[in-house]
Amino acid sequence: MTFDYNTSRKKLILAEYGRNVQNMVAYICTLPTKEERNRHAQVVIDLMGFLNPHLRDVADFKHKLWDHLHIISDFQIDVDSNYPKPAPDAIHFKPAPLAYPQQRIRFKHYGKTVELMIKKAKAVEDPQRRQAMIQSIANFMKMAYVTWNKDTVADETIISDLKALSGGELVLDESFNLHKIEVRPNAPGVRQKSGSNSGNNGNSNSNKPRQNTNNASRNQGNRPKNTGKRY
Repeated sequence: MTFDYNTSRKKLILAEYGRNVQNMVAYICTLPTKEERNRHAQVVIDLMGFLNPHLRDVADFKHKLWDHLHIISDFQIDVDSNYPKPAPDAIHFKPAPLAYPQQRIRFKHYGKTVELMIKKAKAVEDPQRRQAMIQSIANFMKMAYVTWNKDTVADETIISDLKALSGGELVLDESFNLHKIEVRPNAPGVRQKSGSNSGNNGNSNSNKPRQNTNNASRNQGNRPKNTGKRY
């Protein structure tokens, strides 16, 4: 006794309709007269619409069903339809592969966007607008640095990297203070240092010794002074 497995059967062209619909379409292709093929094809079209009711929400869903009928038959079925027969080339069209970008990024933690912004800023002739763009780029670079390195960075480092990326054309005054950017201690992916306590942590006992000290000083003031007399 041999079993009929799906691996030994013909591949399903449109799996959402199932193998029975594909077998019926193959049977229609073998019918001798076009009248019989048209009659059976209309029954299969109605069945396909019943199996996929979501196609009713598609504009001109009947056209969609007839296109699927031709695709299931591998464009071999000969029937009369109110819609043009689709071309096999249009169905099996393969788009051109996308080229992978081969671009060298000098400082990867800043990304390619910073280099593009620097290129735009170098083309600006208005000094005031150019200086505003330089400051914005520097602030963005500091944010990107902190995001990837999970640590603080000196403003001098950002100013030096900006000068290097621009070839010395974009220079920011070293006295300029960039926006303060800090890494949140509870942020995802940020590991806290062992032994460090957060100031807002509810489990912190940093204030307890201070409270005990204050209580002790208050109690000390309420004690009687030692006059040297024995009672």
